[in-house]
Formats: sequence, structure tokens, C-alpha cells
Amino acid sequence: MVFNYYPGCTLKTKAKELDVKARKAAEALGITLEELPEWQCCGGAYPLARDEIATKLSSVRALVSAKENGGTLVTLCSACHNVIKQVNNDMKTDEYISTRVNNYIGGTPYHGETEVIHYLEMLRDKIGYDEIAKKVINSLKGKKIAAYYGCLLLRPNSVMRMDNPENPTIIEDLIRALGAEPVVYAMRNECCGGYVTLEDRTLAVKRSNLILEDAQAHGADMIVTACPLCLYNLTKNGTAGEIPVVYFTEILAEALGIND
Repeated sequence: MVFNYYPGCTLKTKAKELDVKARKAAEALGITLEELPEWQCCGGAYPLARDEIATKLSSVRALVSAKENGGTLVTLCSACHNVIKQVNNDMKTDEYISTRVNNYIGGTPYHGETEVIHYLEMLRDKIGYDEIAKKVINSLKGKKIAAYYGCLLLRPNSVMRMDNPENPTIIEDLIRALGAEPVVYAMRNECCGGYVTLEDRTLAVKRSNLILEDAQAHGADMIVTACPLCLYNLTKNGTAGEIPVVYFTEILAEALGIND
């Protein structure tokens, strides 16, 4: 299987492990991720104002490129996925926005034809966790791993439609397929405070520690996430305990026997 792939800016800089391990794991699972040519930054945050047209253009260009090359776009960074999928929904459902964007970019009008899926959805829906379990070389049996979803991966549910935003299982089911025991805890889909770090670091520290403490209290050996900002915040601002926080692609690669 071949999919268009949008890595995003952070995966080329501070979150290289998220990207590198995702590519290698995909290859081991028989998936080819073709990076979109000349992609641009998605902006990192979805613009809520309907007249914010210019800030949506880079996402639309990526969506158009994917449409012209098969029609499915895989994303990985939680923020990129949130922005691109919400913009795609705008182009599909909001005539005011789609008309103005199409008038600006020219060419064949785009109306949300591209299917946007997260890497986790690719694993679950395109490959299947049962098939992934068959390819595990280094079982993670004995490890207790807590998934941290954060704000952006699941919400707004009306658009993201990845999983139940209040009781998700998509990462826990992957953890189970890799042989480990998933740890379910209350703070797994609460905000870590990453976006307020510069304005109020004390709040970011408080939110991070609540997550770390909750995961540890439920017996977790480590936390996995798909969000570079969440990982940064939990590791840099979190001061509670010594629990490691890694990308979910790192445990996936480990289980598939990818060591470099």
C-alpha cells in the first residue's frame, strides 16, 4: 500500500524520532509513505475565524496535491492532523470558505475530496491491529504503557471522528497488539497546558504534573503520545517522578524489531 504523507515542520526538527520511526515501521508493515512534494507549514493551530483564508491555503495545497496522487493523505503530528482535517472539512462543508480559497489558488476547484487519516488510523483501519500483532518480533509483554491523547487528536469529534473523545481506545488497542498492557487513567485526554507555556509556565507545569502523577498512580511504566508539543511539555515542564514519555512510533518500531 502507498499513501501520501504530510510530516509537518516539527517532525523535521525537534520531533525527528516521531517521523523516522514512523517511516521505518510503515516499511516493515508493507506501507510506503510518499512525502508530499513542496509541502508548507500548516500553521500549527486551526484558525477559528471564518475570514481567515490565507492561513488555510498551505493546508489546502497539501490536500490538492494528495488528491492528484491517489486521494488519501496520512498525517502524524497531532497538531498538523487537527489543522489539515478541519481545513478539509471547511472545504467540503463551508461554501463561503471554499469559494474564496478556490478563487485564490486557481486551477480545478477543490471541495474536500481527499481522505485525511492519522497514522494511527492507518494502522487500525488499513492494516489492522491483528496483522500488526503477527509481525511483532520483540513483544512488549510485561510493560505497562499509558496513552496520552491530549487536546488535538480527538477533538472536535464532529470533524476528527477518529475515536470516542471521552473514552478512546485507538492507542490502547495498539499497545495491546504490541504485547504490552495499556494503562487507562483519567487525564489521558486532558490538556497538558503546552499552548500556555510562554504566558503562564506555572499552569503548564501544573497540568503536566497532573498527567504524569495520574499515569504513575495507575501503574504506568511510560507514557506514549503522538503530539510533539505534548511530549515537550511533559518532559520539560513536568517535574513529577521519572516516568519516560516517548512517541508511540518508538514503541511500535521497537516491537517490530527496528533498533536504529
